[in-house]
Amino acid sequence: MAEVVEVLVPGGKATAGPPLGPALGPLGINVKAVVDEINKKTASFNGMQVPVRVEVDEKKNFTISVGIPPTTALIMKEAGVEKGSGEPNTNIVGDLSLESAVTIAKMKLDDMLSYDLKNAVKEVIGTCVSLGITVSGKKPKEMLKEIDAGNHDAVLVG
Repeated sequence: MAEVVEVLVPGGKATAGPPLGPALGPLGINVKAVVDEINKKTASFNGMQVPVRVEVDEKKNFTISVGIPPTTALIMKEAGVEKGSGEPNTNIVGDLSLESAVTIAKMKLDDMLSYDLKNAVKEVIGTCVSLGITVSGKKPKEMLKEIDAGNHDAVLVG
């Protein structure tokens, strides 16, 4: 019976401390080897929280699969923002291009509730509302209305 450990780690900077160490220690595997492998696989997500799944079989062999960071982390990285706005309706902290929203939606499409790209992009833009980030210089809700009106179908139908 394989043991499975699922954790969120900082991209490229996982350590043997919590949450990894305490979860992996009792399984009797080389924690440092697992941490090194995770850091290698998550280096491209530097500065973001990345979901990681570690499977350990009966022979103490481990398999690591790396997920895609949360939508908010991807939006903040694309917009060049450290953290979201404390007052999203009043303070705007950054801007995300519609093309970047499409890219993020394509990355996350398998994990989203949406069935098509257009609705996935609308989910990403909806996340921008709570972060205080505009989309192509417009308030996210205005951009959603434009998408519903079909103004951006050339970019969104793919």
